[in-house]
Amino acid sequence: MSSEPRWEAAQVAIRQGLATSALRLGVENPEAWIEVMEPTEEGHGDLTSNAAFRLTKTLKQSPATIARRLIDHWPELPMIERVEVAGPGFINFWLDTHWLADVLPQAVAEADAYGCRQSRGERVLIEFVSANPTGPLVVVNGRAAALGDSLARILQANGYAVDREFYVNDAGQQLAKLGQAMAIRLRELAGEPLPDPWPEGVYPGAYVRDLAEQYRELTPDWAEHALHPERREALGAFCAERLRRQQEQELERFGVHFDRWFSERALREAGAPERMVAELEARGVLYRQDGAVWFRSEQFGDQKDYVVVKSDGEFTYVVPDAAYHTHKFERGYDIIIDLLGPDHHGYKRRMQAMMKALGLFGERLEIQIIQLVRLLRGGQVVRMSKRGGDFVTLAELIEEVGVDPARWFFLERSADTPMDFDLDLAQMKTQDNPVYYVQYAGARIHSVLRGYRGLAAKDPENVDPAEYREPLEQALIRDVARFPAVLRRAGEQRAPQVIVRYLSEIAGHFHAFYRQHRILEEQPSVRRARIELIRAVLVVIGQGMGAIGVSVPERM
Repeated sequence: MSSEPRWEAAQVAIRQGLATSALRLGVENPEAWIEVMEPTEEGHGDLTSNAAFRLTKTLKQSPATIARRLIDHWPELPMIERVEVAGPGFINFWLDTHWLADVLPQAVAEADAYGCRQSRGERVLIEFVSANPTGPLVVVNGRAAALGDSLARILQANGYAVDREFYVNDAGQQLAKLGQAMAIRLRELAGEPLPDPWPEGVYPGAYVRDLAEQYRELTPDWAEHALHPERREALGAFCAERLRRQQEQELERFGVHFDRWFSERALREAGAPERMVAELEARGVLYRQDGAVWFRSEQFGDQKDYVVVKSDGEFTYVVPDAAYHTHKFERGYDIIIDLLGPDHHGYKRRMQAMMKALGLFGERLEIQIIQLVRLLRGGQVVRMSKRGGDFVTLAELIEEVGVDPARWFFLERSADTPMDFDLDLAQMKTQDNPVYYVQYAGARIHSVLRGYRGLAAKDPENVDPAEYREPLEQALIRDVARFPAVLRRAGEQRAPQVIVRYLSEIAGHFHAFYRQHRILEEQPSVRRARIELIRAVLVVIGQGMGAIGVSVPERM
């Protein structure tokens, strides 16, 4: 695992320095007031603090006055080049480049471990995608797959033991509807016309016809099966298993592997929903009204109570879901993360209320809602699929743009933000395409390193940090130094887009440096320094791209 990152060491030192200054001003427990973060705009230092704003009520002065008083008492720190008060009272810090430059050999030596943390001894379960096995994976499932897998990679790099899980909804009315669609398609293969209109809720996609053809090849008496309603559950189960296998294959192709595929049907067959209702009954959190059984959800922080057992005795979906989440807690996970689709907005409060009622810690259950994706081609929304009907499949998207662009574009925006996916841009093999732009930076570095092999013996063994005089060199050193902090922030915020933004920034700095400065043609001491710099840049590009599941080709 990585040794202590210099960027984070600087943050700690600045926080301690501000706390020491605040103590001299008579502030009690100043550590609780001090925050140090990266500025949102260039030119405002490497790190900044809003401590002066947070101390205004205590010291009864303006933030600008407090900020000046804090830096009047500022201690000498080797990593700080200068400190300034900016605007209404922000305190900005510039780090010493020579001090930071020590991260370059560290990054090269640690390689795949640079920025990573030692095991925290905490287990995380991430459930994501969990698409119904009633059709192919669609584009929003692809976004969930990219987000969930990348979050798992980022948390693993931050020292968590992470498992990935897919909840297979292979029970209930949806299988009956799928079986009915299958029967219709089998009768179509036997020569009957399709119904017009289709029965409500029955899946009309052409993919069901593909499954019917597979069933016909495997089953001698297939035509008879299509006529009997009692066969629909078996037909639906056949389709669901075939579709689940197809989903698994597509996700593997997308670079996403699940540690477990958890079956709802197995959960139901084991009697888990009945035990869940009995447990809630024993805890006194259920009541009966209008022939149904209700859960006192409002008592546990939800907006209103809701039905758990309908008047016909059928469970609502929340009962097996609650049984499933209880099973997650029973398996000993410290953090449970659900990534759910845009139709689950009320689900978070509902499930957390249920966990609290069961005596489990609702705050350990994190639920993120993943918003919709619009595909654009030529500036126009793409709506139709060749095989899916009224949706575009993930397989079609991968076929058109490739895995790397698909994953990158899905991760550019935060999960709770609807996004437009520009198909034309994703297919470009130019630097206008953001993923190509980052990959090309890596390929350029590989090319320079290949050219350096015959020159290495002529260069000094050690690098003098004083050789890093150019602003773009210093910008790249800062980029390498702050990568561990970026990786940590992406994990804490559950935000892969933090990594994507970082990669775009460091690629921009590298391309500008490459255009403006020579590397192999320089005198030996400068050449050796720049080789170490770009090797470190390649390490963090590889680490960052690995964290989001995107490749770094050596040649492009």
